[in-house]
Amino acid sequence: MAKQSDKRHLETWEIFRNNIAKSTPVDLNESEIQKKKRIAALEADPEKWFAYYFPSYYTAEPAPFHKKATKRVVENPEWLEVRSWSRELAKSARTMMEALYLSFTKKKKVWLMISNTEDKAKRLLLPYKNILESNNRIINDYGVQKQIGKWEDHEFCTKFGFSFRALGAGQSPRGTRNDAARPDAIIIDDFDTDKKCRNKDRVKADTDWIQEAVIPTRSVSVPLLVIINGNIIHKYCTITIMGELADCWDIVNLTDKSGKPTWSKNTPAMIRAMFYNSKGKRKISKKAEQKEYYNNPSAEGDTFKQFLYGKCPPLKKCEKVVTYVDPSPSNNKEKNSSSKAVVIVGLHDGKYYGYKVWLGKATNSEMVGWIGQAYNYLERNGIDAKKMFIENNSLQDPHYQQVVKPLLEKYRKEHGVKLPVREDKRKKADKFERLENMADDNEDGNIIFNEKEKENPMMVQMEDEWLGVSKDSKEMDGPDAFEGAKTMMDTRVVKDDLGYASGPIESRRY
Repeated sequence: MAKQSDKRHLETWEIFRNNIAKSTPVDLNESEIQKKKRIAALEADPEKWFAYYFPSYYTAEPAPFHKKATKRVVENPEWLEVRSWSRELAKSARTMMEALYLSFTKKKKVWLMISNTEDKAKRLLLPYKNILESNNRIINDYGVQKQIGKWEDHEFCTKFGFSFRALGAGQSPRGTRNDAARPDAIIIDDFDTDKKCRNKDRVKADTDWIQEAVIPTRSVSVPLLVIINGNIIHKYCTITIMGELADCWDIVNLTDKSGKPTWSKNTPAMIRAMFYNSKGKRKISKKAEQKEYYNNPSAEGDTFKQFLYGKCPPLKKCEKVVTYVDPSPSNNKEKNSSSKAVVIVGLHDGKYYGYKVWLGKATNSEMVGWIGQAYNYLERNGIDAKKMFIENNSLQDPHYQQVVKPLLEKYRKEHGVKLPVREDKRKKADKFERLENMADDNEDGNIIFNEKEKENPMMVQMEDEWLGVSKDSKEMDGPDAFEGAKTMMDTRVVKDDLGYASGPIESRRY
């Protein structure tokens, strides 16, 4: 007796087949001469062929990278292509249309569909099978394709003469033939998994299997096309290994460096709604966004294992309080510009509390406004001696003198408040090395962030950056500002009976 889940699965695909049939009407009054002429015109232009035979998939104008990719695989019978296209960029759908185009134009004949498991490979192959069974336009132009006795979920051969076989990692592909023909086209899709990528030996073994067992099923005298679809979900994975060996490793993110969608079908509003709710809070983590949509596995940090929220003591009870500013010379909010950060950190009973965070792409004027907000926060919470520092090494000094100082003066004139910002001119070590020094305190629960700020989008970004800290991370401005505040408290800010004093701490070790 079939399982209930199997019945639902079959019902879902039955609906899918019916929808394919309904979406592909044909002209029954077309003459044979007209049909042949139309088919020839379609086969001469892959994009028109896709649009005619796959109206359910070809629902939007393709992006330039789509067309270039198809041109490469159509014009190069011997080709290895790795497509690290973001989710929502139709890499599997376009590959399917290309595979069927190459099959019906008799450029490829014997296909392997490879995935992490055989079940996954069969699921990837199922749309092909259903289209061949139910697409009225394909049936009208190329004939009925289903062959009784050669039509299984894991392997089928069409009446037109081409075949597909599904294989999971590690299965033997040996003996795959269609009559005397060996595989001349291989699709590898969704092969890497998070679990596998945490084990380098498994990654190597599965990649070796592709190179030593799958690809050698080919015939030496027949060109082989290999298309590998997958995001870069880990620094060491099958995609990164095969990408280096490919004729073309096509890396396309959801948006370009300026934040513009790489496919116009996905509007900026749609993209934002995918990541944030109506209140501006993230629906998925920055780590997941970067890995799945931006081919950036370095967003999955290996330094800080937790971002601890907790109740902060009243700010006035802290032994030390420091506001630290991490500026950047950019003066725009473009996606590829550096972030700016302002943090308020307090030390109480050996624990460092992150009370407030301002973090993001901002103009220099907005950053000074954040410093003003930090000043007011300290004022409201009874902090009279306000210790505020801004990072300003020798390379940053021209920007500070020419841009930031005039803006601080402008703020004084407009608000009647002189922001007591002091320069932190220390020569600092490498950013990652400095952040790594906080790992023990973080692991021991000595770094705590204000639970009242948990819903603040800027604190959410701080959490994303914090958990994403690694040697290859590109966004660590928030954690860097926190480290600056912590270091100032540990080395330069001293509390005495009269308030705060600032300066080097005298060594009394000897």
